[in-house]
Amino acid sequence: MTEPVSATLPPVALSSPIDLPTLWVAVVFAFLGTFLFLDGFDFGAGALFATRTDEKERERILAAIGPFWDGNEVWLVVFGGGLFAAFPPLYASLFSRHYLLLFGVLGALICRGLAPEFYEQREDEAWQRWWGRAFVVGSVTAPLLLGVFVGNWLLGTTVTEAPATVLVGLAVVALTVVTGGAFVALKTDGSLAADARTWGLRALAAYLLSLVAVFLALVARPAVRPALLEPVPLALVAVSSAVGGGYALAIRRERDRTAFFAAGGLTYALVALVAVLLFPTLDPATGLTVTEAAISSPAIGLLTLSAALLVPLVCVYFAVLYSTFAGPVEAEGY
Repeated sequence: MTEPVSATLPPVALSSPIDLPTLWVAVVFAFLGTFLFLDGFDFGAGALFATRTDEKERERILAAIGPFWDGNEVWLVVFGGGLFAAFPPLYASLFSRHYLLLFGVLGALICRGLAPEFYEQREDEAWQRWWGRAFVVGSVTAPLLLGVFVGNWLLGTTVTEAPATVLVGLAVVALTVVTGGAFVALKTDGSLAADARTWGLRALAAYLLSLVAVFLALVARPAVRPALLEPVPLALVAVSSAVGGGYALAIRRERDRTAFFAAGGLTYALVALVAVLLFPTLDPATGLTVTEAAISSPAIGLLTLSAALLVPLVCVYFAVLYSTFAGPVEAEGY
């Protein structure tokens, strides 16, 4: 008797040639990096708002970020959505442990969004002073708390541990001012642009010092030290230093567009460092690994296909948005 044809054929591999869970780790952290870069210049502009006393300069800062800030916040939603869709156990673990901290981030974002709208509703000095301060507080508090959240995530803690997690928060605030300084300088001119460059350089020094302080604080922790001293994390720290030097050189030569993209490089390098230190254990607090946190193979394949169709559309929208408002800004707008 002859054997069935099916019995003589080799088994067909049903798995994807690409490790989709690992790919989604990169995708989710890329979403986070994009949010920190794009909304980062909004936060930085809000911090620089506190340094201005001239009403026309304040109006120019608000007009510069006006078309962008609400769209930039979409990337935070995309980050949370991607985390929930690809790694639901990780999403549940992180957000349940840190929900008060994340509610603080949400409250700061609401304050940052409402303050400029109310600021421009009345010409009353006390009214504008109050809402101007609310705008600054929201712009600084949101990245601070988000940085503390990332620090808690990295260390696997359920509470904020000073100084390490607070240092991460301060580093993120400084990084947003680096980005915001380049953006405001790119969009304005005169004394406002010159002062924005100065503040950008000061923030760069603060960020690099904070990064060194975070590095030393993490090295002191036996659980994190081995991963931190691997070649890739050390290379990312070196890359950050080199890109920071490029930012400083571009700012001094008033090449604001180059400085802006260098600030983006600093942002993505920081997020990549966090991702590398976490991988493959995505949640140090519970020991949850990439394989354990990821959804099933068919589901993550369908998710990847959906993202491949939708994310390019979102990128096209942002390309149109930024090209439409590409020029300099005046107090009355673009």
